[in-house]
Amino acid sequence: MTELDLLIKNVRLVSHDSDTVPTTDIGIKDGKFHRVAPGIEPSLAREVVDGKGLLAFPGVVDAHQHWGIYNPLSDDTATESRACAQGGVTSALTYMRTGQYYMNRGGSYNEVFPLVLEGAQGRSHVDYAFHLAPMQKSHIEEIPELIARFGVTSFKIFMFYGSHGLHGRSADQSSFLMTPPGERYDLAHFEFVMRGVQAAREAYPELAESISLSLHCETAEIMTAYTKLVEEAGTLDGLAAYSASRPPHSEGLAVTIASYLAAETELPNINLLHLSSRKAIDAAMLMAKAFPQVDFRREVTIGHLLANIDTASGVGGKVNPPLRPQADVDALWEHLVAGNVSWVVSDHACCKEETKFGDPASDVFQAKSGFGGTEYLLPGLVGAAPSHGLPLSKVAELTAWAPARRFGLHTKGRIAEGYDADLALVDPSRSWTVDAADSESAQEYTPLQGLEIGARVESTFLRGRAIYADGKVTGDPQGRYLSRPTTR
Repeated sequence: MTELDLLIKNVRLVSHDSDTVPTTDIGIKDGKFHRVAPGIEPSLAREVVDGKGLLAFPGVVDAHQHWGIYNPLSDDTATESRACAQGGVTSALTYMRTGQYYMNRGGSYNEVFPLVLEGAQGRSHVDYAFHLAPMQKSHIEEIPELIARFGVTSFKIFMFYGSHGLHGRSADQSSFLMTPPGERYDLAHFEFVMRGVQAAREAYPELAESISLSLHCETAEIMTAYTKLVEEAGTLDGLAAYSASRPPHSEGLAVTIASYLAAETELPNINLLHLSSRKAIDAAMLMAKAFPQVDFRREVTIGHLLANIDTASGVGGKVNPPLRPQADVDALWEHLVAGNVSWVVSDHACCKEETKFGDPASDVFQAKSGFGGTEYLLPGLVGAAPSHGLPLSKVAELTAWAPARRFGLHTKGRIAEGYDADLALVDPSRSWTVDAADSESAQEYTPLQGLEIGARVESTFLRGRAIYADGKVTGDPQGRYLSRPTTR
C-alpha cells in the first residue's frame, strides 16, 4: 500500500537548528513533508528519487526580488521564476510600488494590486508574495485592507526617492513617483508610514508578528552632493565612481534616521535592507543597542558578498546601494559569521542589456541600477561558506528559516513534517564557473561573470514536485500566490 507520493532516499539533511548533517530519507505526501527518517521502505512510495548523498536544504525563501521593474511583470514572473528554480529558490518575495517602472501608474493599491496579482497569476515556477511600498498618504490608509483582503504583511520605504534619482542623478521626483499634487515623499511621510504599519499591527494583534516594515537606507542629500563631487573631479570611473557617489556614510546616516523614527513611532518590526558597507552595518548594530525595544533585522545580498568594485564584470554591476571595495565585503562576511546578519537575498532585478546600458555604455551614471542573481544565491553561499567558517546550518537559517519566519511564511523554511515540501539538493563539491549564457534569467549578462562557485544545485522541489532537475527547469508553472501569514 502506497503511503507517500514521493520518497527521496539518501540525502544529508541540513537544518537551521542542528550542527549535524545526518543521512536520512524524505517522504512527501500531498505537497507536505510527511516523514523524515532513515530507512523508509521504497515500496511505500509511488515515486522514488535517489538523493545520492547530496545536501538537502530547505527551499530558499528569497525575500528580496524585483519582478516587473524593467520588464512587464508577466514576462518577469515567467522567466525570473525559472532562474529561482535553477538556484534552489522556491519562494520569491518581490517588491512592488506605484510610480514609474513596475506598473507605470499611480493611484490606489485597491485598484493597482489586483492588476499585479493578475499579471503574475499562472506564470510562476515558484511560490511568490509581494512587499508593497506606501508611496502616498492614501496608501497608508489602505494598509489594514491590504493585510486583510490580500494577505500583504510587509511594506517598504525607499529613503532616497524623494529628492535623488533612481539611477544616480537628481530627477523630477514628482513625475517619477506619480504621487498626488502637493504631497512629499520625505521623512515626515516615512514617519507616518511607520505609524500606519504600527496601527495595523495593533488592529490585528494575532498577525502582528508577521507585519513588518523594510527600509532602503541611503540619504538623498549626501548622494546628490557626492555625485557632483565625483563627476567634477573626474578621477574615478565605473563601479568605483558609483560607490564613491553613494558613500557608505550615506547608508549609515539613513540607518540612524530610520532607527530613531522606528523608536519614536513604537514600530518594533524593522528590516534594514541590503546593507553594503562596514559603516552601514556598524550603524545598524549601534542602533540595535540604542533602541533595544526595536526588533531590527539586517539583510545582505549575495552580490555584495561575492563581488566588489574591482572583480565585478563592468558597469553591469551597478546597483543601489553600490558594490563596494573589498574591505567592505570583508566586513559583511565578518558580521555574517558573527551572527549579526539576519538573512541573505539576491535583490534580483532583471535588467536586459538594451535597458541596462546608456550612451556611452561605459558611463556608469548613464546605466540603470540593479541586476539579477537569484540563481546564484544558494550555491554561492554554500560554496563560499567553508572558507569563511560559516556552518551549513547557518546557511539554512539565512536563506530559508529566518526570512520565512519574519515575513509570515509559516509553512516554509525547514524540512520537517507538516511543512511545505520545498527543498533543494546541493552538491557541495561540484564547482563551476558563472556564465550568463547558462542562466534561466532573461538577463544577458551578470556582474559575476567568470566567478568560480564551489557548490551546485542539482534539483529543486516545490511542494514535492520537481521544478528543476538534470540542468533544466521542468514542468508547467505551478507556483502559487502566498497570502500571508500562511499556516500549517
